Amino acid sequence: MTRDHDRLHRPLVWLAWLILTEWVPMLPLSDLESSTVRERALLALASHPFLLLIAAGVALHERWSLVAATVLVALIVRWWLPYFGISFRAQREAYGREYLRTLKILPTEGHDVVIDVQHMVVGVLTLAMLGTTLAVTLSG
Repeated sequence: MTRDHDRLHRPLVWLAWLILTEWVPMLPLSDLESSTVRERALLALASHPFLLLIAAGVALHERWSLVAATVLVALIVRWWLPYFGISFRAQREAYGREYLRTLKILPTEGHDVVIDVQHMVVGVLTLAMLGTTLAVTLSG
């Protein structure tokens, strides 16, 4: 596998994982009963274009596109703040409603929001994308 292919495939793998877990019922990995098809479609329309933009930025391999891709990935990493205690009441309520039945392997006691397995995979893929995109941006 070439370096270009490796860089490009990470956002696409992440997108594929999200599509799989957001549309294929796999309880306890993902709980599709907690949201309607319309809600999932709106969420996909709001988030999936960013992943395609990141992939496009890496594919173009121009300095400006790599910087834009790095910024987009960094903004996505911000989504993880509720898992580290920085959350709003509405986020905690949504988490309780949408991820109550999903599989968790970290301790839940004393935490308002606990990372479930589905989002642990998203987190690993996000960090891989951030590291790769940042490295390519700084080296290019």
